Amino acid sequence: MIPFNRPCVVGGEEEFMQEAISQAKLSGNGPFGQKCTDWLEDQLGCERAFMTPSCTAALEMAALLTEAGPEDEVIMPSYTFVSTANAFALRGAAIRFVDIDEKTLNIDPAQIKQAITDRTKAIVVVHYAGVACEMDEIMRLAEEHDLWVVEDAAQALTSTYKGKPLGAIGHLAAFSFHETKNYTCGEGGALIINHAPLIERAEMIQEKGTNRAQFSRGMVDKYSWRDLGSSYVISELNTAYLYQQLNHIDQINEDRKKTWALYARELQHVLALDAVEGPHIPDEAEHNAHMFYLKCRNHKERAELIDHLKKNAIMSVPHYVPLHSSHAGEMYGVFSGKDRYTTRDSERLVRLPLYYGMLEEDVRHVVKQIQLFYQV
Repeated sequence: MIPFNRPCVVGGEEEFMQEAISQAKLSGNGPFGQKCTDWLEDQLGCERAFMTPSCTAALEMAALLTEAGPEDEVIMPSYTFVSTANAFALRGAAIRFVDIDEKTLNIDPAQIKQAITDRTKAIVVVHYAGVACEMDEIMRLAEEHDLWVVEDAAQALTSTYKGKPLGAIGHLAAFSFHETKNYTCGEGGALIINHAPLIERAEMIQEKGTNRAQFSRGMVDKYSWRDLGSSYVISELNTAYLYQQLNHIDQINEDRKKTWALYARELQHVLALDAVEGPHIPDEAEHNAHMFYLKCRNHKERAELIDHLKKNAIMSVPHYVPLHSSHAGEMYGVFSGKDRYTTRDSERLVRLPLYYGMLEEDVRHVVKQIQLFYQV
């Protein structure tokens, strides 16, 4: 069976993890955590990076930093993972789901504009498949209405918008290092701060609401509870594993992009069929080959394609169920505007196997079976 995903292993991760074990500190914000933080700050040019146990944790920190609460509304796409909405629903904010762009499956700025009210606190964008949202227009809207912008860049590390790294554009951003992501440590994430006044509070939120970071720097003689927070620090074992991958990030990118390009080239005849679509990369966006997907003609055709691939030893999978149609989505949010593309495309989309080290012969087997299914 060709799996949908294999967690990335470049070699050498175990040596760094053994080095972490030999240190006097394992709990986090130690030497390897600092190395990963330094790498992110250098690559993104951000004000500050915080390593977290997950992207979910980073989003929860972002929600606390925006001070979104029961009187507020937060705008985001319905086509996203539950963590995007959970972070703000946990603070009592009302979620306003809006439709996506038909081509990129990213949040539609025109729908954001229509959803803004005097209660709107923040806009959360999701760079789907590592492809950039229209950040210029989104940041313009945010500035006009004095709103926070949070980039859910879970899938988007090393992707860019007009040459600027994703995660370095909004006021806050969150990355994921889950095993399904391009660069991984099993479970992990990062919060990115691009608005310097938030740094001091973010330090406290990460350390359970205490000023422990100031204590560690010798700024106070003891630390105490100062704010809301939680345990948002990731283990040194995880950051040790991740740091080796960051050291080989160009190698990983080159490998994944080679697979992505092969899919795009060999599936041209399939993508030329009426109503069958593949990924769209805008001219201003550089993607990181996080995902290659097909949008079938309809839900029935997708189910048949997934079944056909499975019978031929290939695992392919759909993606998000729109949040506004879920039980919790109906409780904590509403869909603002018309659902033209979110539900329709969620029912058509199938993700193909793509992972570091995927053999060319396996890619060609996937392509051949898709071609046979569509008889092209």
